[in-house]
Amino acid sequence: MNAALALPHPLIDASEKALPTCPSDEAAWARAAASGDRAAFGRLVERHKNSVYGLCWRLLSSQGGSEEARDAAQEAFLRAYSNLAAFDARQPFSAWVLRIARNHCIDLLRRRRPTLALVPETRGEEDATPGVFSEPADPFAKGGEDAVQEREAQRDLDAAIAALAPRYREVVALYHVQHKSYAEIAATLDVPLGTVMTWLHRARKELKSRLTEHLS
Repeated sequence: MNAALALPHPLIDASEKALPTCPSDEAAWARAAASGDRAAFGRLVERHKNSVYGLCWRLLSSQGGSEEARDAAQEAFLRAYSNLAAFDARQPFSAWVLRIARNHCIDLLRRRRPTLALVPETRGEEDATPGVFSEPADPFAKGGEDAVQEREAQRDLDAAIAALAPRYREVVALYHVQHKSYAEIAATLDVPLGTVMTWLHRARKELKSRLTEHLS
């Protein structure tokens, strides 16, 4: 099982509660990009491409695979570029572009089925596809019986996550996979910070209950 999910609900420090702001370099790049500087926007893409692709992949791969996730990530950046004039540099660029990617993925999923789905995080099991949105291989890959047991545990966890309500799946993906702070998740999902904390707490509790039932 993902060790992070097995940990108790963490204490919240002041930095988690603080409203996230846009790093000064990203704010400058966004302003330059809004004025037509494509190189500046390219720097924003380079910094956030993995997290945007990762979110799209986890939301869409059960529907169309990595290719659709890559297309969705690229579309998210295109939409971000087209709407840079509306970007508020007081908020993190990462939260803004992830929100664009999330909304686009939700639109794609609604054309197929009414619910969202998270899928297993595949690391190094498929041939990497060249391109800007490739995911890094796991340097701690195991072999033999340990690998089989780990895959089985991951499969059980993925099934439990897939059974969660859509909002719970999203906070689990953003917190435990994207490693976003509570404040960043709140900005991405456009909900109060307290709501994020509540959803994550409930998601953990439900995951624990589901996994306990499965193992008993």
